[in-house]
Amino acid sequence: MSDSVYQAANNRYTCRMDYRRAGKSGILLPAISLGLWHNFGDVDSLARSKDKLHYAFDHGITHFDLANNYGPSAGSAEETFGKIMKTSFAPYRDELFVSTKAGHDMWPGPYGTWGSRKHLTASLNQSLKRMNLDYVDIFYSHRYDPETPLEETLQTLVDIVRQGKALYVGISKYPPEAARKAYAYLKDHDVICLLYQGRYNLLNREPEEQGILQQAAENGSGFVAFSPLAQGLLTNRYLKGIPEDSRIARGGFLKKEALTEDLLQKIIRLDRLACERGQSLAEMSLAWLLAHPLVTSVIVGASSVEQLADNLKALENISFSQEEQQTIQAILQ
Repeated sequence: MSDSVYQAANNRYTCRMDYRRAGKSGILLPAISLGLWHNFGDVDSLARSKDKLHYAFDHGITHFDLANNYGPSAGSAEETFGKIMKTSFAPYRDELFVSTKAGHDMWPGPYGTWGSRKHLTASLNQSLKRMNLDYVDIFYSHRYDPETPLEETLQTLVDIVRQGKALYVGISKYPPEAARKAYAYLKDHDVICLLYQGRYNLLNREPEEQGILQQAAENGSGFVAFSPLAQGLLTNRYLKGIPEDSRIARGGFLKKEALTEDLLQKIIRLDRLACERGQSLAEMSLAWLLAHPLVTSVIVGASSVEQLADNLKALENISFSQEEQQTIQAILQ
C-alpha cells in the first residue's frame, strides 16, 4: 500500500455501479454497499482495511455499514473507520453515507444492550467519537427489544434526528408487527424511517415470507439486505468440504451443523446454474438479490480487495430468465 495521500478515482461515479432510491426519499444508495461486521477490527491489518475501503469508494461504493459492536473486538471496526475517516476520507465526507447501529450487547451491565433511551443515546455518542464524525447518515435500532416500551426506543430515534446526530433512522430485524408500529410512530413524528435492514439470501427468504419487503415499500422505506451469501455458504468455499480457515472451522456464528448433506447438494446445484450463467455462485447469489425490485442495496463483507472486486462483478448480470428463476425455486424446495 502506498503511503501517498489518498485521492479518490475520478471515474468513481461513471463505473458500473448502480444507484437506487431508498424508498420515498431523496437518498440514492449504491446497489452494493460495504459492511464492516468482520475483517475491519483491531485483530485485522489497518493497511488492508484501508486498501479495501479505498477500493470500495473508488468503485462507486458510497455506503459503509457499521454497528457499535462490529470488530472484533467490539467497537474496533468503528475505530478503524474513524482512523481512515480522519485521513483518507475527510475530504469526501459529504459523498459518503455512513450508518451505525445499537441494540446488541456492547458493554457490561443493564445499560449496555437492548433499546432503552440510555443505551441508544450513549452508544451513538461513543460511535461518533470512535468514527471521528459529527453525525451519521443513518442510525438503526439494531433489533427489536421485547421488554423496553417500543415508544421509548422510537422516541429516542426521533430525538437523535432532532439533535442532528443522525440525518435518518432505520430499523433492523424487527418482526412485522413491531415494524408496523415503528413506521407509524416515526411518520406521526415527522421522521423518515429510511431503511429496513434484514437478513435475506437464497437460503433465507423470511423477508418475502413474512411480508417484510412489501411492508417496507408500502411505508416508503427502502430495504437493505445483509448476509447475502449466508456467511459464505453461497460461495464455492464449501463445495469440497470445510476448509481449515473457514468460518465453520473457526466455530463462529456459522456452525458445522448448518452444512447438512441436503443443503450441500442444493448449493452444488446452484453452483452449476451459476456456471451456466457465466458467474460464480457468489456472483449469482448477489445478482439474484439485486434483481429484486424492492431491494435497495446489498451489504457485502470483504476479507480482501480481490474478494470485493469479485463481488462487484455481480453487477454485470442481474437478469434472470423465467426458466432460471424456476430452476432456483426447484433447487431450494
